[in-house]
Amino acid sequence: MDKKALFYKCVSFTTSVHRVTHELTKNTKSDSVTPVQYNILEYIAVSQPVTPSEISDCQHISMPNTSRELKKLSEKNLIEKSSDTEDRRKQYIRLSEDGETMMNESFACVEFRFLDRIQNASNEDLDAINQALDILQKKLFY
Repeated sequence: MDKKALFYKCVSFTTSVHRVTHELTKNTKSDSVTPVQYNILEYIAVSQPVTPSEISDCQHISMPNTSRELKKLSEKNLIEKSSDTEDRRKQYIRLSEDGETMMNESFACVEFRFLDRIQNASNEDLDAINQALDILQKKLFY
């Protein structure tokens, strides 16, 4: 297997993932949050509980900017912070009830678009997609 060709195929695939992600999430974000705040909420929704440093690393945001955005999200009652019982310096971030509601509404819109996108796929295609996603998650996107 030509690993260089595989690399370029992966780059092309990743670019397509970003494009499709944009199409699926277009106009699903609440007007009450910025795109950066939405991305943080989306990450929290699928990974909670998370630490501020995990958010910073994953979202490519400096720690001071992450802290500032988390403060704004907390003021909007979209997240909740809790301290580790053994290390009080360590904080965990979760969606609040309002944050859960906002993200559930957003994900419902994304799911509708996703289902529309795969509506003509056969059961065999859906099984193959599911298996491919499992392999990618296990071998590449871990």
